[in-house]
Amino acid sequence: MSLKRIYTTVFLVVLAVMLGIVAFSSWYTVDQSEQAVIQTFGKVEEGISEPGLHFKMPWPIQTVEKLSKETFSLQFGYEEKNGEVVEFTSDTKMITGDENIVLADMVVMWKITNPGKYLYNSDDPQAVLYNATSASLRSIIGSSQIDEALTSGKGQIEVEVFDLLTSLMEKYDVGISVTAVKLQDVELPNAEVRKAFTNVTDARETMNTKINEANRYRNQKMNEAEGEKDAIISRAEGEKAARVEQARGDVARFNSLYAEYVNAPDLTRKRLILETMEEVLPYAEIYIMNDDGNTMKYFPIRPMERTETTGTTPKPPTTQEGSGTNE
Repeated sequence: MSLKRIYTTVFLVVLAVMLGIVAFSSWYTVDQSEQAVIQTFGKVEEGISEPGLHFKMPWPIQTVEKLSKETFSLQFGYEEKNGEVVEFTSDTKMITGDENIVLADMVVMWKITNPGKYLYNSDDPQAVLYNATSASLRSIIGSSQIDEALTSGKGQIEVEVFDLLTSLMEKYDVGISVTAVKLQDVELPNAEVRKAFTNVTDARETMNTKINEANRYRNQKMNEAEGEKDAIISRAEGEKAARVEQARGDVARFNSLYAEYVNAPDLTRKRLILETMEEVLPYAEIYIMNDDGNTMKYFPIRPMERTETTGTTPKPPTTQEGSGTNE
């Protein structure tokens, strides 16, 4: 075999290897759950997030780094291993704004939004996120009261931690975006303190219950009093209207009697006397006398009327001579 032929064979082998490298390193695939970043001689050029087959310059000119697009979970203050929870008390121990000690842990949901910055702006971007979470949570807990941290203020604490942590990650610029935060547990440091706080909380709830019951009782009594007041006012208004109408009727009756009296004063006077006696002495027998003083005979109509009305036998009329009303 000649030397020329050997050189030709070696050249063809090298060329085939180079062509193979170019062919295999110029195409790459990005999955739907992935995102890629292209580097030209180590410099980040662009990020690729669209799934599918893509072309690049062959190695070693350009290289590709692929990262996941899924949402990750950062467990602050504890770690789950093989179904067991390992707590890091030194990380979760914090001081509240009213100088009480609590243990607070949190879950942070995050994702990679800039692969280039995630790869090259920090040696350990997840450590940056962990430290930023610690700083944010301690800052918010440090400005909150212990009652808020342990009871109804957890939602507001989560909102404030999310806002502060988001602003810190934007400032650190490591390609990470925080999507959500969730407080897991906020506890007191030991069982004795937890029991004391529970007793205080129970007493406060009992106080609130008693206050609510007292307010309901007060409202009930006030409503009853208002109803009674309205009823009294309504009865008074009705009685007022009745008395006014009665007074008007009495005035009209008096005016009518007065008009009759003006026309026939003697007759009207005698009639009024007789009517008054009937009202004052309803069971008395009235005798009408002549001017000579002799008793007149009369027919006892009234006893018979009472007998027909009541169905009883009338008593014998009483005869009184020399007394009665003159007509």
